[in-house]
This record gives sequence, C-alpha cells and structure tokens, in this order.
Amino acid sequence: MPPEIDWDDARRVIDAALAEDTGADKGGPGADVTSALVIPADLRFKGVMQARHAMVVAGLPVAEESFRRVVPDARFTARVADGDRVAAGTVLAEIEGPARGLLTAERTALNLLQLLSGIATEAARYAERIAGSGCTLLDTRKTIPGLRRLSKYATRCGGATNHRMGLFDGVLIKDNHIAVCGGIGAAVRRAKTGGVTVEAECDTLEQVAEAVEAGADIVLLDNMPPDILRQAVALVDGRCKTEASGGVTLETIGAIAATGVDYVSVGRITQSAPAVDIGLDWT
Repeated sequence: MPPEIDWDDARRVIDAALAEDTGADKGGPGADVTSALVIPADLRFKGVMQARHAMVVAGLPVAEESFRRVVPDARFTARVADGDRVAAGTVLAEIEGPARGLLTAERTALNLLQLLSGIATEAARYAERIAGSGCTLLDTRKTIPGLRRLSKYATRCGGATNHRMGLFDGVLIKDNHIAVCGGIGAAVRRAKTGGVTVEAECDTLEQVAEAVEAGADIVLLDNMPPDILRQAVALVDGRCKTEASGGVTLETIGAIAATGVDYVSVGRITQSAPAVDIGLDWT
C-alpha cells in the first residue's frame, strides 16, 4: 500500500502552483490565455501520461487532484500505483475531459509528478544499495521549501523512512547548539528534560562517549569514515541508536551500512534528486 498523503498540505501546494501559473496569485481571476484563444470551448481532450524512462512512481494522486482542481469532473484512470517501479514506455494514467481546463492544469500536474517520482526513484537507488544490511535509509530536512511533506511522502514511496518532519517534532542537537550550550553533554542533558527523543550530532569519538553518557537516544555520526564508524558503533555498544550522515553517496552507502550503524541519512534523495521525464500526449 502506498504511504498516506497529507491532503491538506498537498492541496495547498497544488493551489499555490495553479495560482502562480495562471496569475491568480496576483489578485486576478487567473487565466490560461493560450488555451482560451486557441482551444474551442467545447473541445474534449483525451491523453495518456507515459514514463519516458525507468522510474519509481510517486505523486499520481497529486497529479489527479491537480487536474480536478481545474476540472472537477475530469476522468483520471491510474494504470499503476505510487511506489511501483515501471519501465520506459509504461502508461501511468489516462486522462479525459474539457481540453481547456486539462491543458491549464497540465504543467502543474506534470511538475509535481515528475519531481516526486524523481525523489522516489533516487531514494530507491540508495535503498537498493543497503538492502539486507539491517540498516535503515532516512531522509532529511534538506527539501525544497514548501514541499517538505510531499517530498517525504515520495521518499517513502522509494523505500526510505522519514527522519523528523521539522523542527517541531524531534530534537536534533547540532554543532551550533553544542557551541552555545558549552558542550554536547550539557546540551543533551538540557534536551532530556523535554521528555522527547534526543539525537545529538557527534564529530568525534570523544563526543560520542559524552553524548551517550549524558543519555542521548541517538547519536548522529557526522562525516565519519567507515573505520571510525565501526569504532563508534563499538563504543556505543547498544546503549543508543546510531545514525551515519554527511557526504553519503551511492558509491559509499554500502560500506557505511556495513559498519553496523542503525541508520544512514541522505540529503541527496530530496535535495539533489533529478526530476524524471513523464509525457502527457494527446490521443
């Protein structure tokens, strides 16, 4: 089953994108002048959305909702599901309805579907490299502003697990917090009074030891090479969870996972994922 979409958030994104494209965000009624001048009002459109290369799909319901925000009675028939791996040429969905409205929504629908499927595809690449290792792939907060929840939905479609959604739902003590508090131990002890899971970023084995002794629930092992990661895992000795992060690539994630860390977080799956190529063609 595909992971759940936060529909309040998704509709906010869709409406903002449509308003931006039609100029409604400037206070006017919104318009697609090309379709209004070129397409007869009574003309109907029927087309297919098709993958132009192999990918993991994410965002089909979001694309459907994009069309329905303009054409409420549009007929949208998905031929695959979010989370599916598809080959080049696969028909993802069929769409039918008034041509003007569907062409107005086309770019918003495709932009979101291509972006989210690109994130899912990139997440799947990383997840494949550590399959069977016992290590869990995490995403990060390195997302396009305003698209956090949809981006993290897409990483789940690709096989990743969500890290905290934002600053509001988890403690992650980073280097600047440590500097202000005067040390990692002091920062962890203060955070533990909040009654929430506390994660602390560690640059050295000395910081790892201090964070664990102070009661950290998770230590984030920042930019440590595999030999140091192994030492960190041995030092923790099961007293808390371990997460490797920083500079992780497709080429290095396998060796990182093999060190015994519980998690590996990768900003690239949201920050640098290339959009996939999906076409919407008149039939």
